[in-house]
Amino acid sequence: MIKHIAAITFIFICTAIAWGILGATIFDRTYNSGSSAEGRVASTWGAPQNQSPPTASFDEVIQKKEVSIENGHKIETVTQDKVTTPLTLEGSHINIDLNLEHRQKGLLWYSTYKVAFDGAYSFHNTSSKDQAVSFHLNFPTDQAIYDDLVFTVDDAPIRLTNEKNSASGIAQVAGGKTATLKIGYKSQGLNDWRYHFGTSEVTQVRDFSLQMTTNFKDIDFPDNTLSPSKKTETASGWILNWDYTNLMSGYQIAMTMPEKLQPGPLAGRISFFAPVSLFFFFFLMLIITTLRGIELHPMNYFFLAAAFFSFHLLLAYLVDHVSIHMAFAICSAVSVFLVVSYLRLVVGMRFATREAAIAQFIYLVAFSYAFFLKGFTGLAITIGSIVTLFVVMQATGRIRWKEKFITGQTETPQIEPGGRIISVQN
Repeated sequence: MIKHIAAITFIFICTAIAWGILGATIFDRTYNSGSSAEGRVASTWGAPQNQSPPTASFDEVIQKKEVSIENGHKIETVTQDKVTTPLTLEGSHINIDLNLEHRQKGLLWYSTYKVAFDGAYSFHNTSSKDQAVSFHLNFPTDQAIYDDLVFTVDDAPIRLTNEKNSASGIAQVAGGKTATLKIGYKSQGLNDWRYHFGTSEVTQVRDFSLQMTTNFKDIDFPDNTLSPSKKTETASGWILNWDYTNLMSGYQIAMTMPEKLQPGPLAGRISFFAPVSLFFFFFLMLIITTLRGIELHPMNYFFLAAAFFSFHLLLAYLVDHVSIHMAFAICSAVSVFLVVSYLRLVVGMRFATREAAIAQFIYLVAFSYAFFLKGFTGLAITIGSIVTLFVVMQATGRIRWKEKFITGQTETPQIEPGGRIISVQN
C-alpha cells in the first residue's frame, strides 16, 4: 500500500510541475504580447481620452513709456507690449454618448469604445470694447480620429487652425457680451474616458452640467473622481448626470469601461490551480477503489493524470480561436471522454460512467468553472472541498487502516440483518 501511494504521489508531483510550466507559458504569451498588442490597438482604434474645456482669450497692444538717462540727458522711449486677457468661462453644458465595443488581440480583450461629444460653453467678454477672441480646444488625445467636427461661435462656424492635438479659431465678441462656443465630434478610445476641469489641481467651475449615456450596465468610476449627481437606468445602460452650480474641486469626471472575461489570465489561473483538482480526484479514486476492492495500478493513475492535463493544454491554445466558454466546454468534453473511455477498459463501464465521470466533473470541470465566478471562486472551491471531506470521512469511518497498510488487503463493510457490521476480506 505504501509503495502504491508513493508511486501515485510521484505521478502527481510530475504532473503538477508540468502544469506549472504550462501556466507560466500562458502568462508569458498573454502579457509579453499584451503590451505590444495594446499599442497596436491604440494605434488603430484610439488611446484613452481625457477631455479638457476649451479656452478663450484676446490680445491687446498696450503702449508703455520708459524713461532713461544717458550722458546726463533724459531719454523717453515708447514700447508696445502684447497682453493676453483670458475670458471667463461662465457655463458648460455637455452631452457624452459612450458605446462600448470590445476587441480581442491574442489572449486579451480590450475595452474599446466610441464616443460622441457635444458641448456648449459660455464665455463672457469683460472688456467694454469689441474683441477678436481666439477660441482654443485641446483634443483629448493625439492617438484618435475626430469626425463630424463642429466648432461654432453663436451658431456661426469659424475658420479653424489645426495643430498637432488642438484646433483654434477667431471670432468677434461684443464688449460686455457673452459668446457661446459649441463643440462636437465623434471619436474612438480605449479603456476609460475622462473630463477634467482645468490644468490646476483645484479649479472653480460655474453652471456646469454633463450628461453621459452608456450602452453598458457595469459602470465603474475610478478613484479620485466625482460620482454622478443622478443616475437613471435604461434598457441598455445608464444615463448619468453631473450638475454643479459653483464647484471648487481638483477631481475629474471619469468612466472606466467594463472588461470582458480575459481568456489568457483565466486559462493561466486554471492551470496553476489544476494540481488541487487532480489531488481531490486521485484521493477520491483511491478511497473508492479501497472500499470496493478495485485494483488501479499506478500506470492507470498516470494515464488519468495525462487526461486531466489534456484539458488545460487544449484550453491554453484553443482560447486563441474561439470564445472562452466554447473552449471550456470542448476541453471538458474531451477530457471526460478520455477518462471514461479509458476506465471502461480498465475497470468497467459502470465505474467509469458513474464514480469516475462524476468525480472528474466535480473536481476538474466544476472547480475550474469556479474561476468564471468573479469574487466567489475561493468560496465555491472551499465549499466543494468541505463537502468532499465530509463524504469521505463518513464512507471510511469504519475502515481499519492499520490492517490495510500491513496486509494490503481491502475490506468491504457489510451489515447483517441484525444490524451488526462485519468486514469481508477481498
